[in-house]
Amino acid sequence: MQAVHFGAGNIGRGFIGLLLNQSGYNMLFLDVNESVINALNEKKEYEVTLSATEREVIRVDNVWGINSMSNAEEAAEFLSKADLVTAAVGPNVLPAISGLLAEGLKRRFQNRPEPLNVIACENMINGSSVLKEHVYKHLSVEERNMADELIGFPNAAVDRIVPDQRSGDLLGVAVEPYYEWVVEQPAIKGQRPPVKGITYVDDLNPYIERKLFTVNTGHTVPAYLGRYRGHQTINEAMDDEGIERILQGVLRETGEVLIQLHHFDSAQHEAYTRKIIGRFRNPYVSDFVTRVGRSPIRKLGSNDRLVRPASLYLQLTGKEPVNLATVIAAVLLYENDEDDEARELQKLVKEKGYEDAFRQVSELPVGDPLIPAVMKQLANMKK
Repeated sequence: MQAVHFGAGNIGRGFIGLLLNQSGYNMLFLDVNESVINALNEKKEYEVTLSATEREVIRVDNVWGINSMSNAEEAAEFLSKADLVTAAVGPNVLPAISGLLAEGLKRRFQNRPEPLNVIACENMINGSSVLKEHVYKHLSVEERNMADELIGFPNAAVDRIVPDQRSGDLLGVAVEPYYEWVVEQPAIKGQRPPVKGITYVDDLNPYIERKLFTVNTGHTVPAYLGRYRGHQTINEAMDDEGIERILQGVLRETGEVLIQLHHFDSAQHEAYTRKIIGRFRNPYVSDFVTRVGRSPIRKLGSNDRLVRPASLYLQLTGKEPVNLATVIAAVLLYENDEDDEARELQKLVKEKGYEDAFRQVSELPVGDPLIPAVMKQLANMKK
């Protein structure tokens, strides 16, 4: 079996590539990083380290790479013959890979009109649907009709902490042992990809929001409050009792939302939450607070990890989301001169003040009750 994966970065190699290799796929990575591609083609293998108290090293073999920019013709040919296509390139890069993927599909329609599934493994909601939308812009009406019949774009929720890599090994990657890869089954075309580690579900949305509101929301707490309180790493921040207390409160608030919205079992969700907190405490995958806290404007978006659960908490419970509002306030106070969005946010704050800046980046309407809740916590923190 042949898998073609867009993105030879740490998630691609340390998560998706590892599971596909363990499931019997030969792995072709498409990337524009010439050094990584050359290393893959020279060594044909790399190591993934599961970082925990008991360290495990797994060898991933039968791998190679193609520079998708300089060798697009060869890349499209392999895409046309693939048994599975995956991507982990970052939400903003999905449009950039859509043209090449479309070219591969066109060739497939001509030479091998068989079902194929394309799974975007991105830290976003409905990543595969977004990729599909961009791909269809490059297809004719007839080709779109063929794609509707043969090409599945099942959405996925993925979860694995991959910290900043400091080993100096260009290909080797360290990851946490825990992972979750959930894929929506109804969008699959033909046979389900036989990937060990994928959980297929009929309705993906509950799992996407559980991950977003627990893992992503939770990770913002030691990141932004850690920065606010002068900590350098997530591990340092997790040793701060005040931050730990707010983290527990945040996940209680998001937990109420998830249980009411998606009817998760409360005991099972509490166990899931404890597991997530334990992952944040893992010293072997600790990261810098500035790396986890990057792109603060995106994280204050109306449908992202902070504003959406806070707004839903207000709507569903009628209570003020004190802990979520505290983290949002910490984001508004976040300063990092090496982060473009952090500089932009502080510039906006200076020009418009905290309230108007928050309303602009969150796109909340005037009079939304979350705004005064956040301003109250911001005032407390500024004291």
